[in-house]
Amino acid sequence: MKKYLVIGNPVEHSLSPKLHNHWIKKNNIDAIYDKRQLNEKDIQEIITEVKNGKIDGINVTVPFKKSVISFLDQLTPLANETRSVNTIYKKNENGVNIVVGDNTDVGGFEQSLEYINYKMKNKKIFILGAGGVAPSILKVLEKLGTAKVYISNRTKEKAKDLENHYKISLGLETLDWGQSPDFDVIINATSLGLKNNDKIELDYNKHKPKFFGKKKLFYDVIYSPDKTNFLLKGEELGNETTNGKMMFICQAQLAFKIWHNILPKIDNETIKLLGGQITSLSKF
Repeated sequence: MKKYLVIGNPVEHSLSPKLHNHWIKKNNIDAIYDKRQLNEKDIQEIITEVKNGKIDGINVTVPFKKSVISFLDQLTPLANETRSVNTIYKKNENGVNIVVGDNTDVGGFEQSLEYINYKMKNKKIFILGAGGVAPSILKVLEKLGTAKVYISNRTKEKAKDLENHYKISLGLETLDWGQSPDFDVIINATSLGLKNNDKIELDYNKHKPKFFGKKKLFYDVIYSPDKTNFLLKGEELGNETTNGKMMFICQAQLAFKIWHNILPKIDNETIKLLGGQITSLSKF
């Protein structure tokens, strides 16, 4: 029996085992998918387990999408460009086991926008967070032809690193944490929201005219809980909101294809399995 898992910290909220095991059963694959919470010091050991065949594939979630890279033998072009890995697999080259890092977050984010039928072209985007998933989002925005992108991170240097890479193609501009520009879409790419008491400190009152009344889009990459405080605030201010559940499902579908060479179905049964709701937009 093959073994797959998701690693992260925290990881108890992850619906990856439920989703992947559902698809594994549907496709009669002799495999199991689990989750494992790690610390930074545990990464090398678990990658060794992949190389030795004890584990056949890994999904990577916060906060290890960048830190895992140094332990891998090879990156796909997309993972190398974004410097972000969320899917790991093994291949054999000339009798040698090679552990490869890939990125399905890019495809997952792009497909999620198609699902809610939102067009990013010529829009002004404000991204909160410069961690593991942010480069994947920027890669999609680059492709879709946005007008302007702002980014803000609690550690400003991380945002500046991304600005240096995407300044020409996206006009990417770094803002101080808590500062808010005018925007059409605001994306929470941080882990703030996984806990019920998490709040993103933005001066909503000062910037209310820019947030309120224009039906902007609040997008949260977090999918559990269904509505973070960030999304609830967006609704309160009269904006459209969507969570990251569709992005999660789509990136998982692409990872499943990498491991099993089968593209599983995303249907009503799949969506109901995960509970809660996937927000689709009706007012754009």
